[in-house]
Amino acid sequence: MTIDLHNWTSADREALMTLCNAVDRTFLSDRLPYPYTEADADLWLGMVAENDGKEGVWRAIVADGQIVGSISVERMAEKQRNSGSIGYMILTPFWSQGIGTEAVRQICEVSFRELALERIVGEVFPENLASARVLEKNGFRLEETKVGAIVKGGKAMDVRVYGQAFG
Repeated sequence: MTIDLHNWTSADREALMTLCNAVDRTFLSDRLPYPYTEADADLWLGMVAENDGKEGVWRAIVADGQIVGSISVERMAEKQRNSGSIGYMILTPFWSQGIGTEAVRQICEVSFRELALERIVGEVFPENLASARVLEKNGFRLEETKVGAIVKGGKAMDVRVYGQAFG
């Protein structure tokens, strides 16, 4: 299987909407709208076009020519501008095939280079063992557990923070 990351473009609007409406949301942030509409896609694709390579790196995950997920590293706020936050989602039928591990490897390489970051962090719900393993396979180490740090579905949840320094 060939796994590539490609820049999101306005031509990907339908694929983005399909992805965002079909993805398993169990371990995703509540900031992803549902249902994901054309207006949501247009707004997000415009933000990506304006900020890619400056405030973050946003890519489609492509497996054998098909968009199967999305991955990004976004520059963190003010005091932590030398750090980025990684996030990714992959359609359920494509889980456990090494796609996430390879996509994380590729996006970290691009992000360190294009954004001149010193480190990347990923936040994972404790129950999301597969995502934690993807980060660990890419050299991320568990740094801390934040108790009740994220609200999802109206409920405070713990999050594990993984980090990776450049080099």
